[in-house]
Amino acid sequence: MALHGWSPETALSVARPRVYWTDRPDAPDGAQRLNGQIDADLVIVGGGFTGLWAAIHALTAAPGRRVAIVEAGSVGCGASTRNGGMLDASIAHGAENAHRHWPDELDSIVRLGDQNFADLQQCLIDHHIDADYRSVDWLDVATEEWQLEDLAAGIPVLTATGDSVQMLDADETRARINSPLFVGALLSEGYGGLVDPAKLVWGLTRLVLDLGGSIFEQSPVVDIDELDGRLSVVTEMGSVRADRVIVATNAYPSPVRASRRRIIPVYDHVLMTEPLTDEQQASIGWSRWEGIDEAASQFHYTRRTADGRILWGGYDATYHFNSSVDARHEQSRQTHGALAQQFFSTFPQLEGLDFTHRWGGPIGTTSRFTCAWGQRFDNRLAWVGGYTGLGVAASRFGAQVALDLVDGAETERTELKMVRSKPFPFPPEPLRSAVVGITKKSIQRSDERQGRENVWLKFLGRLGIGFDT
Repeated sequence: MALHGWSPETALSVARPRVYWTDRPDAPDGAQRLNGQIDADLVIVGGGFTGLWAAIHALTAAPGRRVAIVEAGSVGCGASTRNGGMLDASIAHGAENAHRHWPDELDSIVRLGDQNFADLQQCLIDHHIDADYRSVDWLDVATEEWQLEDLAAGIPVLTATGDSVQMLDADETRARINSPLFVGALLSEGYGGLVDPAKLVWGLTRLVLDLGGSIFEQSPVVDIDELDGRLSVVTEMGSVRADRVIVATNAYPSPVRASRRRIIPVYDHVLMTEPLTDEQQASIGWSRWEGIDEAASQFHYTRRTADGRILWGGYDATYHFNSSVDARHEQSRQTHGALAQQFFSTFPQLEGLDFTHRWGGPIGTTSRFTCAWGQRFDNRLAWVGGYTGLGVAASRFGAQVALDLVDGAETERTELKMVRSKPFPFPPEPLRSAVVGITKKSIQRSDERQGRENVWLKFLGRLGIGFDT
């Protein structure tokens, strides 16, 4: 029974329309704007996770290299600080997705992903980056019986790559996290981690500066061209001449037209609760801090935070015509309202709890769910992006590949078919919006029909295309 005068709507009504991770008084001061012309050996367009990792890789491999990051807003202002802070070890959106696209490279992709994840953790230790990191197990929870069959069907691929996984029944699942909706789960032990993404961004920013890199904020790039044998990255009030360029704008508008055909932005929305009381925490369990995803195609993701809150996001992703990225899309009364209702359906024992923050942001997605790369200007420029919601750790790998490409380094990473091939391009508008809309409705219907796919989804599957809603 709901508390008198309380409802999910009232719980949402007090939420600040801001990103929880960055809504704090200890946020560092911003960097200067680029004014005038400077020279660099490497310029990186985009100051999110990918751009920061690319700078760190470059400066660590070649101390003294002149590296500059130019960012249209503030460092990390995009997806890098708007996500759930959930680290997945996979660089290919999971072993099953890697197996679907590149079965002969599965072992290499998994091994490289594991090494990338271990190196990320070691970087935090070596450079004293306090990002509230915590290693956790992962639960893919089922809310309907048919989802258990889908989860079980993926176990052979997971175990073949060395993952420690097991199916949990309803009682075992609820013993870990108590929800009346959970009918079972796939447990992946030691699979991932949790971080405060803003603290990670700020720690990586400090490391870039400590290593000798330069960062310029509020400096949107308006053009990249060749000038006197070098590349010129032109901003609104300045320019950088460089030998090499990495473009790492991900979901945001790219100055490289070719990448816009492979990566589109879809908006994801998130809620953050107030800190739970001891009694509320005891009512749901969750003492092992597992990261949680739902097994449906339209799914929620959720986690605990270091200060006792619950983050709740996902389910409905929204594409806006012509790949629009705009601050107006970050707040949605309809989507946030649905998320609030769904949260309390999942955890009815938390009725009376309020949300303190609500926000949204664009996810860069490709048609195969994995990151993509491309090159221009005789391979002196590389673009990278499209992590499809799993970029907190995979962006480190994406940055390393992009640096290999512009440096002309032939490595195991650059030889992967995953790197050398391109995802199926998205069509131009207005066909793009129509295709996304039809696919989204088909996925919704698939969930309603116990996972059965219609003709359209089967057709996309044969082409190696899919949408992560």
